Amino acid sequence: MRIIGVIDLKSGQAVHARGGRRAAYAAIERSAGRPIDGNPFELARVYVETFGLTEIYVADLDAITSGPPQDEILRGLGAPGVSLLVDAGIADTETAKRIAEAGAVTLVVGLETLPSFPALAGICRQSGRRVAFSLDLRDGAPLSGGASSAQTPEEIAQQAIAAGAQSIIVLDVARVGAGAGPDLETFRRIRTVAGDVPVLAGGGVRDVEDLRTLAQAGCAGALIATAIHEGGLTPANVATVRSWHP
Repeated sequence: MRIIGVIDLKSGQAVHARGGRRAAYAAIERSAGRPIDGNPFELARVYVETFGLTEIYVADLDAITSGPPQDEILRGLGAPGVSLLVDAGIADTETAKRIAEAGAVTLVVGLETLPSFPALAGICRQSGRRVAFSLDLRDGAPLSGGASSAQTPEEIAQQAIAAGAQSIIVLDVARVGAGAGPDLETFRRIRTVAGDVPVLAGGGVRDVEDLRTLAQAGCAGALIATAIHEGGLTPANVATVRSWHP
């Protein structure tokens, strides 16, 4: 099972996302007992050196909220043996190219900022990178940027796959950093309609038992932040989970 460390970037700092209330996000002080003081590169070292992770998901909150991408930080986070998945408000092929050039191995296109599914299809067709679609939810309801209208999460996932998305991230921002556990019901519904496309979970994972339950539901991987920062997952836990095969 893939374990993917999360870095939420805001004004150059690694911040602790909680419940999708971005104005209240504060710099991460410590992660797994190690001082971070908002430094995204220190946080990346925790993920890679302490937990042995090879994938890092970066949410560029400045870009997602219509600011410029934090290209230089993205370039600095890329390292040999580390694959970056980057959500930077990608809504067109030009931005997709910019984020790819900054080091993203996988482009994450979020429902929140997606203007249309034809736009997603263009990104998938022209970017030259793997594309993951982030099914952005709040309490199970889609966070639409114009792409979904009144569709259900399952219908949205099916359209994203039809447009060429190679994986789906089920991300409920209300559960991020809230200690509420993952939304298993929604995850299972998306897994049912996704066919052979891998589905990943984001938001709410507290410990190894949450990961075990997700794995049993067919989860290919999970985005993790708070459980590492606050000790809910240890390096030994993570090593065990990463040995599980879907």
